[in-house]
Amino acid sequence: MIPENFPGRGKVAALKTRPETVLSDITEVMHLAGSEQALPKDHDTILKINISWQTWYPACSSTPWQLEGVIRTLEGDGYRNLIAAHNGTVVVDARVGERNNKHKYVVDKYGVANVHLYEPQVEWVRYEPKRPFLVLDQIFPEGVHVPKMFYDRNIIQLPTVKTHVFTTITGAMKNAFGGLLNNRRHLTHPVIHETLVDLLQIQQDIHSGLFAVMDGTFAGDGAGPRAMRPHEKDFLLASADQVAIDAISAKMQGFDPMELPFIRLAHERGLGVGNPKDIEIVGYDISLEDWKFVKEDTFASKGQHLIYHGPLKWLEKPLLHTPIVPWSFFASNFYHNVYWYPVVGRKRVIDALDTRWGRLFQSYGDGKVVLPGPEAKPTAMAAAGALGLAAAIMMAGKMGRRR
Repeated sequence: MIPENFPGRGKVAALKTRPETVLSDITEVMHLAGSEQALPKDHDTILKINISWQTWYPACSSTPWQLEGVIRTLEGDGYRNLIAAHNGTVVVDARVGERNNKHKYVVDKYGVANVHLYEPQVEWVRYEPKRPFLVLDQIFPEGVHVPKMFYDRNIIQLPTVKTHVFTTITGAMKNAFGGLLNNRRHLTHPVIHETLVDLLQIQQDIHSGLFAVMDGTFAGDGAGPRAMRPHEKDFLLASADQVAIDAISAKMQGFDPMELPFIRLAHERGLGVGNPKDIEIVGYDISLEDWKFVKEDTFASKGQHLIYHGPLKWLEKPLLHTPIVPWSFFASNFYHNVYWYPVVGRKRVIDALDTRWGRLFQSYGDGKVVLPGPEAKPTAMAAAGALGLAAAIMMAGKMGRRR
């Protein structure tokens, strides 16, 4: 269990970096943030990789140099038994994503164990909270289950700097979402801010050490975590305080951290420091950083907001708590993979590959970058998804008439 006044609380390290020095810069930023004080060396260490899209897209998922730099630093500092961990989602195939994002190349290069948390051999156990949850006990009355392998191990979250359609920004706290909740985690979206606070409470209870290394070499604004505009920002952040690192990332992007509910709630519950005036910044002076990022919505997320918090709230149960829920997974897959990537995203990827960081990405593995067209799976799902959506609309219409 991590103590309330854990080493590195309220402290964030920031560095400017470049492709030629990024691996050594990751070592420096981790040491500045106190990684050795936060992570006991006599415990195994999990590296929680972020795959927000199985296709490579700048700023979307953990970068290969982020993963490699952390592995090299830990090995150089005497850590043993490193474990890379991936979670799957209903819209992302992590087995495909770890290849397309070059993660598999890195873990194989260093001989690091590689675990996919949703495969049958990984045991999930019921977590008994030490203090009351905000929402998770209401969403999962049968109990919250987490991977057994997470207990009494260190964990390092590996997020990127980007915006998010539901939480405005996503970072270290959101990176725990997939690893700690099962495939029914979509039920938490209406209360996503409170959920992230509950998940941080779980992490501080079950892990022996907690740390984050955030990649802002590319950063993304717009309708994140996928349909973004990428920007070369050349930044690295690190901290043992998951609240503080998210707060500083938010501030650099141009948002007021204490206006983001998940940061404010975590700060108020004493899980970390969310107010920038109380956070110590070491390394690079970020006081003038204001990127004026904008959080936007996709067509699909606008509909979800209407269901979660707007005039379509009465549709939430029939659409998201019944067997027709796959309509929403279909809609997301179809929008991003069949429409948005070929029409908008592909050109942005090609442009990004012609940058310093894009060329570094290509240098990993065989040098190939997958630039998919419309993917077969979501296209094949179109007919079934359309039928499911039609059924949802019909059911919702009947319920509406009864009101």
